[in-house]
Amino acid sequence: MEFKGRTWKFGPDVDTDAIIPARYLTTSDPAELAEHCMEDAVPSFPPGFKQGDIFVAGKNFGCGSSREHAPIAIKAAGVSCVIARTFARIFYRNAFNIGLPIFESPEAAEDVCDGDELAVEASTGIITNLTTGRTYKSAPVPPFMQEIIAAGGLINHVAAKLGRG
Repeated sequence: MEFKGRTWKFGPDVDTDAIIPARYLTTSDPAELAEHCMEDAVPSFPPGFKQGDIFVAGKNFGCGSSREHAPIAIKAAGVSCVIARTFARIFYRNAFNIGLPIFESPEAAEDVCDGDELAVEASTGIITNLTTGRTYKSAPVPPFMQEIIAAGGLINHVAAKLGRG
């Protein structure tokens, strides 16, 4: 499973309110959440975004509340994956539960620049900066978690396993 895209670089401690402002939490519709993803943090994000782009951030990405709206908004916006120095633990679990691939790589988070083109191979954890030629390591995504991502999240994965997908 490989992801390729242009990067959007964020600093440390991007909280769930920056990812999806609280005023939009009256809905759980992924398409509507996607329209407002990162709008307060980066007003140019929705208009300048391309399907498959990649978020790169500093430490503690997704801190704040435990709401699933944040990873849902990111995934629904078309972000192919998120790379960060570290993730808030509840965001980490929520991301995989809804099928959003995330990778922890302190080196990539530090070195990658806004607008760089990246390729990320989930099975090996290798992140390649296609702009600079540098490579970085992340923990590979285990096969069972790749299945969850491919299914579009944990609920879809379990439904398919039970023959209800």
